Formats: sequence, structure tokens, C-alpha cells
Amino acid sequence: MTEHDKPDGAGHRGRLRVYLGASAGVGKTYAMLDEGRRRIGRGVDVVVGLVETHGRAHTAALLDGLEIVPRRELGHRGADFTEMDLDAVLARAPQVALVDELAHTNVPGSRNAKRWEDVEELLDAGIDVVTTVNIQHLESLNDVVASITGVRQQETIPDEIVRRADQIELVDMSPESLRRRLSHGNVYPAEKIDAAMSNYFRVGNLTALRELALLWTADRVDEALEAYRRDHDIAEPWPARERLVVAVTGGTETETLVRRAARIAQRGSRAEFLAIHVLRSDGLTGVAPDSLGKHRTLVESLGGSWHTVLSDDVPGAVLDFARGVNANQILLGVTRRSRVAGALAPGVAARVIDGSGDIDVLVVPHEGARGGTRRRPPRGVLTRRRTVLAWSMALAGPPVLSWICTVAGDLDSLPTALMLFLSLTVGVALVGGLRPALFSAVLGGLLSNFLFAPPVRTLTIAQPQHALAIGILLAVAVGVSTVVDLAARRTLEAARARAEADALTSIAGAVVRATDAVPAVLEQLRETLGVGGVALVRTGAGSAWQILETSSGEPPSTPEQASSTIQIDEDLSLALRGGTLSPGQVRFVGAVGQYLNSLLEREHLRAQARSARIARERDATRTALLAAVSHDLRTPLTSIKAAITALRSSTQIAPEDRRTLLADVEEQTDRLQSLIDNLLDMSRIDAGVVTPHLDPVALDEVVPLAAGAVGVSAIEIDVPENLPLLRADAGLLERALANVIENAVRHTAPGTRVRVVAEQVGGSLMIRVVDRGPGVPDERKEQMFAAFQRLGDVPQGHGLGLGLAVARGFIEANGGTLEAEDTPGGGLTMIATLPLPADAP
Repeated sequence: MTEHDKPDGAGHRGRLRVYLGASAGVGKTYAMLDEGRRRIGRGVDVVVGLVETHGRAHTAALLDGLEIVPRRELGHRGADFTEMDLDAVLARAPQVALVDELAHTNVPGSRNAKRWEDVEELLDAGIDVVTTVNIQHLESLNDVVASITGVRQQETIPDEIVRRADQIELVDMSPESLRRRLSHGNVYPAEKIDAAMSNYFRVGNLTALRELALLWTADRVDEALEAYRRDHDIAEPWPARERLVVAVTGGTETETLVRRAARIAQRGSRAEFLAIHVLRSDGLTGVAPDSLGKHRTLVESLGGSWHTVLSDDVPGAVLDFARGVNANQILLGVTRRSRVAGALAPGVAARVIDGSGDIDVLVVPHEGARGGTRRRPPRGVLTRRRTVLAWSMALAGPPVLSWICTVAGDLDSLPTALMLFLSLTVGVALVGGLRPALFSAVLGGLLSNFLFAPPVRTLTIAQPQHALAIGILLAVAVGVSTVVDLAARRTLEAARARAEADALTSIAGAVVRATDAVPAVLEQLRETLGVGGVALVRTGAGSAWQILETSSGEPPSTPEQASSTIQIDEDLSLALRGGTLSPGQVRFVGAVGQYLNSLLEREHLRAQARSARIARERDATRTALLAAVSHDLRTPLTSIKAAITALRSSTQIAPEDRRTLLADVEEQTDRLQSLIDNLLDMSRIDAGVVTPHLDPVALDEVVPLAAGAVGVSAIEIDVPENLPLLRADAGLLERALANVIENAVRHTAPGTRVRVVAEQVGGSLMIRVVDRGPGVPDERKEQMFAAFQRLGDVPQGHGLGLGLAVARGFIEANGGTLEAEDTPGGGLTMIATLPLPADAP
């Protein structure tokens, strides 16, 4: 399509509006058509690109008066299908196109494989699109929906497509109302109502799907709100949702604060609480990692989330974090500081309150408040306060001691003065380290010589022993001060290492809980440092970057956007956007970078191991296939050879016998051909180089053929003739069902029959093969499907000899699943679930 072919205004991308629902029948298509009619009433040019009414009269009535673009007819495997005519809609160039069922898979032969790709072309052409989608079709929720409903959706859509929509509107309906609509025949025909209400449309399923839809939509609203605040430089929080931040130290009061925060969060609708632990880079406020792990578990068990931030400014870090998550409450514990200490310098709680602005701050009492045991920093760490105190002692101490000795009279001898000055010097060294101690020693030595060494009031030393005593004072002062200073430095290094180890422990914990390790580390690093975004980049030629992974937020995409770049190795770097890193934080980022490098290497080794394992499995497959060929081809070959031998060796064979022998040769040849075809198909499917031939298939035709190899008398078949047609490979499906049925007959109890039941459940057909045999323990149910192993589940001379693994492989090749569960009252039930086409009734 050229630029001249675009509709008016096509220089810009069209806008996408999505009606999202929890399940079929909530009224998404009705809402979409109603929106189209409203826009027509405002004079907007609207056409119907494609709408599926599914026979619902109220929905079909809304199509009256709307311009409908004729569908495109497509033939596939002997059947006729219709799809949206994308070219016709583009040529018509309306302002708005209504396109139903965004997650639909197009019929082979269409321009695009998915309908959302058609919608993308319409949007690129400047056409606004209004569409619908169910929550179970979102890719990220596929596993969750399967665990809830027991049905895995085969048609999915990347979350990002819906997330990028300009408007997302939730079409909501309570489970009771939806079931009432269903029972009135407003969703499905009368013959399908009972099956739907007893399977997919159970109250529990609908409630869970509704909750998923509500939560997913709420998260998108939060993202939109954050984007708006970010785009408009709004720093203060907007209390659109109750969000509580509880600041914890990791001490004994943490459990009290966390439980109080959980109770507060439970009082409000959709309220949430987040626990933040601030690690100082000097390690002075660190706690044991096992204690933090216990508190993290408590927070998560109560429905909260745990966050670790590395910062030397604890109140500032708490406030920045609360504003970043748009919190409207901060919960703190009452300070452990005494009232005297609180009067001299404000504590964390007081500083948080002063800078909180519009955020409410709740200070909670606890057992350790006011007079509780306060965690003191290590003695050897030379803080600013200790340094100031040491210099004050060095300056004022020697003159004060000299005055005391002079006033006391009998203390004015030189040995007494030197001992007092030595004691003072040792004290100064213990408090402030090397430099103030040296100054105190020199000043004390000069005062000792001037005031107490004859001749007094001069700097002359008359006796050698006096000079020796003063020298010893200086030497001891230097030695003690050096030891104290070295101990202080080592203690500080150990404290910093502990802080970095605690932060790395927090990051490692995030990796354990995440499914994708590298993005989880980057996200935890972004949160810990309080920066706007983090990117793991590989430096290419010149200044070009290759971005390997990014965190959330606003990671840098170019070197110019990075405020800090830390080199990990020759071509791997961590780029951070926003904020300035301290030397301790730079060191910490470097340690995380090495951890990331090891994660990348581990992923590379895992990929190599997976490739080697796949190669071994393929070798085992080839060996098993050869074994299967040697076993399963023996019977038809033996029969063919015997018939031919009889024909050649006998000169006089009755015509009836000749026809019987020839018919046997033909039958065994067909069977041989079928076995070879199935083996080759399985080999290609396992290698991933063949796609099953999908044609319209009727289950009421396939199941009797599959059961025929065992004998109808042993099987009870309940497959309604009015079931929708599947799109499947009939040959593969027949062989899979035959293998499952034969396995059930072989293991069922004598005198009982195997039941084969098929029914429609939502958008799938479910086939149950029920036996009354001994059953299989839960721990062995998956072992039955072990690939290419002969487990005795196929009678000798029949089937492929590959057991239930072949059946599962064939059914999965048709897009379905095969699982085993216990039969109520004893036995085993094999459940094959196959998806229906999107346009199935």
C-alpha cells in the first residue's frame, strides 16, 4: 500500500480501543457495536471489518444500519472459510473499523497468520480500530487460565499488543448474571447449555477469570497513571489507590510493623503494602541475612512485597521510594533513641515526617521503643562524631591535665605527668585514630618538657632520662594510634563488604523467585539503587550498543542517556540512567555485573546442554523407531509372505481361496503402508520438520474407526453427531485414539466396558477414554507418557509399539493435550483436549 493509497489523516497511526472481557458472553461484541453506532451518530465514518455474532439475536440486531465490508472467502483442505478482507477495508479507508476477536488465528492462505497482525496494518494506515478480546487469550495468563479451567487456550495474543492500546475498557459481568444469560439461551444454543454450565462456565471458573480480568486491567490503569505523572513531572503522590510503605530495620520490631501494615492494608479495597529495608553502604545498620529472609517470607505470606534499597540517607531513601511507587502512607516504628539523643539530633522517623509532604506517616510503638536495646556501630569505625571528639580531646586534654597537675602540687613530677599524658594519648587514639593521637602526644610532650622537666619554663632538657621518657611517650602514642587506625579501616571495610553481601543476597533471592534471571537482577538492581533504569549492554564497534536486557522504568538506550556506565569485562557493561553513584555503590554494581556475567555464561552452558540432550534424545528416538519397525512390521510381512507362498506353490487353488489370499495380501499391504506412514510422520514431528495436515474432522467418524481395531463389543461410544468439526489430521488423531483405547481395553477389569465420551467444553472438544482397571498411582502417571518406550500398553501385533508417548505426540501435533486422571470408583481416565476453530459454533 503506497502513501497515496492511505486514507485521510493516515500520516499518523490509528488509535486502538479494546473491549476486554473475562469470558465469552459478557457482552464485548455488543459493547463494540454499540460504540460504533454512537460514533456514527457523531458523524464518524465507521465500517464493520468483521463481527462474529455466534447466532446471538441481540448482538445481530445492532448490525442493522451499519456498513459491513464483505468477507473474503478462502478454501482450505476441501472446506470453505471466511476471514476479514483486509485489502477491502484498507481500500475503503474508513475513519473507524470494528474488528471482533483480536486473538483469532486466520485461515492458512491469509496475508497474516493472526488477526491482530491485520489490525496492526489498519492502525499503520491511520484507521482507528475498535476490537474485543477475552482475558484467557493473553499470552502471560495462558498457564494460569489452563490451571483454573483445565483447558489450555491455543489462540493467544502477546500482552504487549493489548497493553499498547490507547483505550482498554473492561466489560464486566458477575458469574451469576453470566450463567443466567447462558441458561436463557443468550450465549449458546440450547443443546450446548448443560455441558457449558457444568464445565467451563462453572461459578468458580468464572469468578477466577473475572478476578484475573479485573487485576490485569487495574495494573494497566496503574501503568497509565505512572506514565502520566512521569510525563507531567508530578513528583508528589496521587492517592488513587491505597498503597502503604512500611520501613523496617530487620530488628525484633519488624514483625510488629509488618503485621500492623498488613492489617491496615486489609481494611481498604485493593490496598497493598510494600516493605522497604534500607542498607547503608558502610554496613552500620546491617542485620543477619537469615533474619532478613525470615522477614521477607513473613511479608510475602501476608500479601506484601519486599524491597531492598542501598543508600546512606535512610529517610531520603524511604521518601523517594514511597513517592516512586505512588504511596499515600508510610509506616515507621517509634525510635529506639533516648529522649536526650532525640533532642540532640533528629532520628529517622522525625526526618521522614518533616519531608513527607502529602504522604501520611504513621509511627507505631513497639517493645523496643524508647530505651530498648539500640544497635550500636562497631567500635573501630571512625565516624565524623568520633573524629571531632578526638581532636577536641587532643587540643583541650593536655592543657587541662597540665593545669590539674600544677594545681594539685604533688602531681607536678615529670613521671606522673608523662603517665597522665600517655593515658590521654591512648584514649585519643582509641576514639579518633592516628592523627589526633599524634597531635596529643606531641602537645603533651612539649608541655611535659616546658612545665615539669628541669629547668622548668624552658624547652631545654637537662637530664637524658627525661628526654628518654618523653621519647617513649611519643613512640607508644605512635604505635597505639597506628594499631587503632588500622583496626578502624579493617572494620569499615568489613562493614561495607557486609552491606554489599546483604544487597547481593537480596538480589539473589529475587533471582530464585523469578523465571527469567537476568531481567530479575536488573530490576532488583534498579530498585536497590533507586535509579530510573538499568540496561545490560554489549559494546560493539565504535559507540554502538547492543542491549541484551533491560529493567523496567526508563533504561538508557544510548550512551548519551546513561548517567553511569560500569564496565564488567571487555565488551559487557552495565548502564544506569538517573542518579549519581557513590564509590561504595559503584563497587556494588561491579559485583552485580560479575554475577550477571556468570548468569549469562550459565545460560549459554544450559543452552549447549539442551542442544546435547536433544541430540541424544533424537538418537534414542531413531534407535527406538528402528526397534519398532523390526517388531511391528513382522506380522504384516509374515502374512504377505505366507499368502504369496501359498499362491505360488499350489497349482490348483479354488477361486474363493485365491480371492481370500489376495484380499489378505491387500489388507496386510495397506496395514504395512499405514504403519510406515505413521512412523515416518512421528519421526518428522519429533524432529520439528513437518506440520500435520489440518482438515475439518468429525469426531463421530474418527472415534469408531479408532475403536474398530479392538472390537465394538468391548467399547461403549458416546460421541454426539452434532459436535463441531475439528481442524485436525484425521490419520494422526485416529492412531492416537486407537492407541489410547487399546491400552484401556487391555487394562480394564473383566466384564466391564471401556467408555469413550466426547463433549464440547468452551472452545475445545474433550474426549474421555474411561476404563475400570487397576489405575495408576499419581507419581507414575507422567511415566506412562515416556517417549518411545515399550511399556506393554499395545497388544502384540497391533499399533505402533510406541505406547502412550505416540498418542500424546500425535494429539499435541494437532494442538491438543493428553492427560491422565483417576476414574471415580477405580480405574484410569485418559483425557484428550483438542481446540476448536475460532469460528466454531
